[in-house]
Amino acid sequence: MATTAKFVEQYGLYSAEQQAAAQQSLEAIKQHGIEIVRLVWPDQHGLLRGKALTVPAYAAALEAGNEITMAPFFFDPANAIVLNPFSADGGFAIDGLGGSPNVKSVPDPGTFTILPWVDNTALVFADLYMTNGQPFPLAPRTILKESLAALAATGAKLIAGVEMEWYLTRLVDDRLDGGSLGAPGSPADPPHVAPVGRGYNYLLIDHLDEIDDVLKPIRKALLQMGLPLRSFDDEWAPSQVETTFDILEGLQAADSAALFRTTVKQIAKRRGHIASFMCTPAIAGFYANGWHLHTSLADLSTGENLMVPTDNSPLSELGQHYVGGTLQHGIAASVFTTPTINGYRRRRPYSLAPDRLTWGQDNRAAMMRVISAPNDTASHVENRVGDSAANPYLYIAAQTVSGLDGILNKVDPGPVSEDPYAADVPQLPTSLADAVDALETDSFFRKTFGDVFIDYMVTMKRSEITRYNAWVEANPDTDTYVNGVTDWEHREYFELF
Repeated sequence: MATTAKFVEQYGLYSAEQQAAAQQSLEAIKQHGIEIVRLVWPDQHGLLRGKALTVPAYAAALEAGNEITMAPFFFDPANAIVLNPFSADGGFAIDGLGGSPNVKSVPDPGTFTILPWVDNTALVFADLYMTNGQPFPLAPRTILKESLAALAATGAKLIAGVEMEWYLTRLVDDRLDGGSLGAPGSPADPPHVAPVGRGYNYLLIDHLDEIDDVLKPIRKALLQMGLPLRSFDDEWAPSQVETTFDILEGLQAADSAALFRTTVKQIAKRRGHIASFMCTPAIAGFYANGWHLHTSLADLSTGENLMVPTDNSPLSELGQHYVGGTLQHGIAASVFTTPTINGYRRRRPYSLAPDRLTWGQDNRAAMMRVISAPNDTASHVENRVGDSAANPYLYIAAQTVSGLDGILNKVDPGPVSEDPYAADVPQLPTSLADAVDALETDSFFRKTFGDVFIDYMVTMKRSEITRYNAWVEANPDTDTYVNGVTDWEHREYFELF
């Protein structure tokens, strides 16, 4: 009697490399005494969701996937239920999603990682599929994989380096006793925290030493997991930290950024601290966090850096077109690079964050900072527009497709700017509402990511904006805001991101 192929085999979801990785992960489980595998997937906000599976359940998922509810895709950042789960299509304009059905979470076994801070526990990233074997169209990891595949079709691959700023604070009161625990669309009271350092002392090593007891287990865990950690440093503001990583290929870079953030937050909390990747917390003296995304393109076959200039030009011709595409689509891409209301507080002139569509040679005021020299194989660009709370998959996907479009259409980036804050070029959106409006009418991202996904993101973000506007209308006294940041923003983003 013939046996029926299980889900992964039935739809041919694993390559030969993944099949080998699946077996290797099972062997690693036995070797290291792993008891639990956290099977995780990034949601629309870049947050990791998933289940803690027993070893038999993980082994079964390697063959049949793990059935999960797709309910989190109904939620904005405050878990407001934005769409109607029980309409014919669940509000998604996608056949088969009415009634909040299950989808399949399929492990990507090559991402199997033992978590050093949790006993006998590993983590594996997953991809989401409809029950008919088609990729779940709203999954950010799928969006990135498709973007990288389009680039690969031209013979190139994306190389990325992550440079991310974040805040480390000491937990004073978790506010679980007597505070609001929240409700759908209304986040819980944020924890009461204190800074771990004082003063603006950029790169002061004494300040870095003050927090070494908290950074040490984070540092050790990142290295033990094989992430290419380069540095920790004391950033500009009190309690602000910057962490940088060496280069990785596109999907690995996104997975690593997501794993980094969850590692930092979990280890910090276990040690009585709260780490936040919110852009600007409502804490007196705090400054904006940014995420600088370093990228280059490499030949898919040889690994040769395709952006290296051979003369006094800032970049190769291909590299210049890559920048041109990034600038051309930078306004509409803002929802992906800066997805929170709070993140737009960075976009001010003379703040070391870009406020317009510029590029410059080793100029930190530009949106696209070029770091290059003739025949220097490390030549690349740094996109400085990102918010540290950005979804890694959508930020990198937007960078990939924008740069690729610039190459395919030979987009001219215009002249290099010597004074980016004075350049006569289009301004970047200064609010999430403006960015959403730009994305909604943008034909490029609709063609590239699909109408369904763009309409979905616009709907999600407008829910967030509507709740914010209602709060501001009810609380118009700006003198009560801390750092100019509303209590709404701090409640919405501080602990979540």
